[in-house]
Amino acid sequence: MSPCPPIPDETWPAEIEDLRAGFAGRLNVYRVMAHHPALTRAWAPLRAHVVTDSALGPDRSEVVILRCAVRMGAEYEWAHHVTRARALGFSDARIAAIGAVSEGAGAEGEDGLIAAAVDALFDARRLPAPLEARLAAAIGQKAVLDLIATVGFYSVLGYLLMTYETPVDADVAAAMARAPLPLPRP
Repeated sequence: MSPCPPIPDETWPAEIEDLRAGFAGRLNVYRVMAHHPALTRAWAPLRAHVVTDSALGPDRSEVVILRCAVRMGAEYEWAHHVTRARALGFSDARIAAIGAVSEGAGAEGEDGLIAAAVDALFDARRLPAPLEARLAAAIGQKAVLDLIATVGFYSVLGYLLMTYETPVDADVAAAMARAPLPLPRP
């Protein structure tokens, strides 16, 4: 059993009661983070920027997050963001291409460029100058900065999720059971 399972409403910390009706109470990942109320409160403004106000916009953000999920092997993030990408109109073929891990496979065009940037951040811990320049020309400098921040943000979430074996939220698990799209493995 996890030492930090998702906190149910009955034992929700009083210090962050105001966050329970919002983002923090909606997903198991934040119900796990609620074991540390100060962290959860501090997380809120960055989450608002990365999730809703990013210069990447919703589609590009999903490409970044899906690729992060693959690189981290994070089942929770993969399931949640496959369902979100589908809601945005991504086809399963597009999602699979973003997640492709074999040599010579994967996304093309802007999705491929974004996936390459995520891979560079995981592999080299930086964007090489030529890749950064191509990315900035394609999506804009602010979006490049938000891409880097999004990779960092979802990496931290992935560490929490996998350390505490956070269960996929029931509605997402049901959606994935109806239309499975497994997390690609290297």
